[in-house]
Amino acid sequence: MKKIFTFLVAVLSVAVILVPQVSAKSAKDVQPANKGRILFVPHDNRPISDEQTAEVVEKLGYDVMVPPDKILGGRDDLGHADLLWKWVDDNIANVDAAVISSDSMLYGSLVGSRKHQVAEEKVLSRAAKFEALRRAHPKLRLYVFSSIMRTPRSAEASGSEEPDYYQKYGSDIFRYTALSDKKETDKLTKREQKEFAFLQQLIPKDAIDDWMSRRSKNFKANKTLIDQVRKGTFNYFILGRDDNAPYSQTHKESRELLTYGKGLPQTKFQSMAGIDEIGLLLLARAVNDVERKMPFVFVRYNWGRGPNTVPSYSDERLGDSIRAAVVAAGGMLVDAPEKAEFVLAVNTNPNGVTGEANNRDNDGTPRDGTGYFADIVSEYVAAGYPVGIADVAFANGADNALMEQLKQRNLLFKLRAYAGWNTATNSTGFVLGEGILANRMTDDARDQLLLRRYLDDWAYQSNVRTIIGRQLGWLRGSGAYASLDDKTVGIEARADRMINDFALENLPPMNELTNIKVTFPWNRMFEARITTGK
Repeated sequence: MKKIFTFLVAVLSVAVILVPQVSAKSAKDVQPANKGRILFVPHDNRPISDEQTAEVVEKLGYDVMVPPDKILGGRDDLGHADLLWKWVDDNIANVDAAVISSDSMLYGSLVGSRKHQVAEEKVLSRAAKFEALRRAHPKLRLYVFSSIMRTPRSAEASGSEEPDYYQKYGSDIFRYTALSDKKETDKLTKREQKEFAFLQQLIPKDAIDDWMSRRSKNFKANKTLIDQVRKGTFNYFILGRDDNAPYSQTHKESRELLTYGKGLPQTKFQSMAGIDEIGLLLLARAVNDVERKMPFVFVRYNWGRGPNTVPSYSDERLGDSIRAAVVAAGGMLVDAPEKAEFVLAVNTNPNGVTGEANNRDNDGTPRDGTGYFADIVSEYVAAGYPVGIADVAFANGADNALMEQLKQRNLLFKLRAYAGWNTATNSTGFVLGEGILANRMTDDARDQLLLRRYLDDWAYQSNVRTIIGRQLGWLRGSGAYASLDDKTVGIEARADRMINDFALENLPPMNELTNIKVTFPWNRMFEARITTGK
């Protein structure tokens, strides 16, 4: 009997070792042996831009060096470009690669690029520092990304990240520039001609002049950076198109910059829709270059419009955006899942329309295409393919109906990667960057990255944020969705309770699913920092 008991204890011990667990330790505590060092300057200190992007590459065993939060830009602190240049100079020796946001180095941050008062000569002199950096470090793998300034559709869409006049005239400015763009590429109807003339009179001259003057500086700086591509300053340069539309000032400037960069190969330069995901795409490219790998990627869409979907906040077909993201990350598209190291399943709506995750129609009720897409994922996982999901049926959060299907089919932690945050290009780019690296990670590392996205994109963005956003009027004190202020403590307490309850109901038991905390580093509900563990 004693021998049998000893044997059972030994078997159970082995079983415990073999069952995948999500450790309560931090990302750095569970890294494999250090593979190298990468310097990374994000375009601001939002959790998704900064720590969550760096964390993906840290899971591979790289030491990712990121500037201190206090010199990165935030919502109200536009950043400190000169201090960032000094930090880069002080830390760039002996790194394997550097991935750098030019918006941070020229204006202080992404928000800084939209609101700064830096003279044009200063902006261009900072841009010239990249050439000096290359001369000082001729063998450095240097990857840089820049943004073409965005054109928000409205004051609400701007998130208070534009100058104050955008709160009153944002929709008018968007429409005016959309008509200006269309005038050059198509033909305005008589009604549109009258509307264009009316908007010219309606928008205050000092407002449009200020907005366009800042864009002019950004346009000239981007031309300078394209010139540096020709000189060999960068290993790779990406020009990202922040929130935009098929007709907009962003689209107009993109057309002109693409013409200026004509002849440059995609192996050195490209312009693509999106911006927040580009840091991870370039980090993935840097890792692939260091490790001399070119991952093969197969993409499968839901039925219907699929790759021909033009999602909200974008000016191009989703298929074109995904193709560009694969190239940016150093991968190659293939035509069959059995040939791929990563299979990307893209959850689009069959009608090609992108909804908003916090609208009432994202209530978890299966829609046209939900079951079909879940079947695709089930079949691919059962066949042993390394599957990731770009959840883009809704912008700014997960598709609740799809997530319920994945939960019921026990697929949540059989995926390699998942993303459903912000714009469609943000999600597709992020999941591609993570997914093509995932087969080099441990099971625990992949589970932790999946858990982070489920807590953020599904639990918080599509559920907790939605419910609390409707309850803000119940809470005492001054504050609103875009500026929490006195309501912050009450909102955080409510968010903590709700996200812990959501995890208990929807996610399997894991060590990290204890004491989940939600804070709001940008004093607004749109993004949250979610921490887990004891």
